[in-house]
Amino acid sequence: MISPHGDTVQPGSPLRPFRPFRIDIPQADLDDLHARLDLTRWPDELPGVGWAYGVPRAYLKELAEYWRHSYDWRAAEARLNEWPQFTTVVDGADLHFAHIRSPEPDATPLIVTHGWPGSIAEFLDIVGPLTDPRAHGGDPADAFHLVVPSIPGFGLSGPTRDTGWEYRRIAAAFAVLMDRLGYPRFGAQGGDWGAAISRELGRTHPDRVIGVHLNLLPGAHATSEPSPEELAALHPRERERALASWRRHQEWSRERQGYADIQSTRPQTLAYGLTDSPVGQLAWIVEKFKEWTDSDTYPEDAVDRDQLLTNVMLYWLTGTAGSSARVYYERAHADNGNALAQPSTAPTALAVFPRDNFIPLRHHADRTNSVVRWTEFDRGGHFAAMEQPDLLVGDVRAFFRQLRDRGGSGR
Repeated sequence: MISPHGDTVQPGSPLRPFRPFRIDIPQADLDDLHARLDLTRWPDELPGVGWAYGVPRAYLKELAEYWRHSYDWRAAEARLNEWPQFTTVVDGADLHFAHIRSPEPDATPLIVTHGWPGSIAEFLDIVGPLTDPRAHGGDPADAFHLVVPSIPGFGLSGPTRDTGWEYRRIAAAFAVLMDRLGYPRFGAQGGDWGAAISRELGRTHPDRVIGVHLNLLPGAHATSEPSPEELAALHPRERERALASWRRHQEWSRERQGYADIQSTRPQTLAYGLTDSPVGQLAWIVEKFKEWTDSDTYPEDAVDRDQLLTNVMLYWLTGTAGSSARVYYERAHADNGNALAQPSTAPTALAVFPRDNFIPLRHHADRTNSVVRWTEFDRGGHFAAMEQPDLLVGDVRAFFRQLRDRGGSGR
């Protein structure tokens, strides 16, 4: 279906085997998708409820029609294939990744990790500016050699074949990957699950990780009502922020937590519907792009429609709805403590986008993280690389420039 080509070894040692990889979807798989879209069995819907009960039928019908007749997978496939891609086996899992080296020889190695329901397609608009700032009006000193993996169980790295693939194991696998690529020192960037993985890389490998840039910091928001003592110790602005963070957490728990509860408890049952129905898979993902982005009416207010569908395709074509959901189950059932509560000494930056799922609090973040940069933006949401690529690129550059200026680049 999506196959590697050849058995070459890079960068030249039999201890570091990488197989070149190119996305090449058989036409039969696209024909099957189109047939399933044509035969969609649509549910009923209450009138006038908008998005309150889930994705509105009229919107999803129109989006599915566009997917069926206007969206061009082959164009998306060709664009993704512009990136050099490889697979390797780490800890028993087939790990897919793109490795885009900068034309600048002294570029900083950086591993960039997506989350759920994201994919490597999130990063289509940031790879060029990060790897080749000279060609995008930037300073060549801010260049990065990028490693962009698909999380084990997700898309091109899926499905996984054994239990236990939660974020700590994933971070350990990514550390092996960076070692095999010949990067003894590197930075990490991520949001969503990619944030948990990136933070864990920095926490467990402070000697190797130059810095961790996040656009979400797990555990930094209010998960319980702030006490009077906690509020009294805060600046008035941070006090109001703490209360707002608690209100947003309450709303999340009341209205938006259901998907995670299902994926944390019965991902296999969910997988049957999403793997069999493309419209089911589309609805499961597109709802999150509506609720988690800086959008007013439709997800396309915040993200490009074709890029959104490319992201959906990477789940559909690989049949990884279930295996990607298992990361929630594995984390919920892991018996190895809460690493997010353990301190990390890695220099950490947080880019705060206002329409993300939670409102982070600096005094919470500082308890267990070495935060050296905190940037709040006035627009953008959870999928920062898709919604506000220029803001994200600028903040990543500024953070690692700050570390270089302090003598911590490790190049």
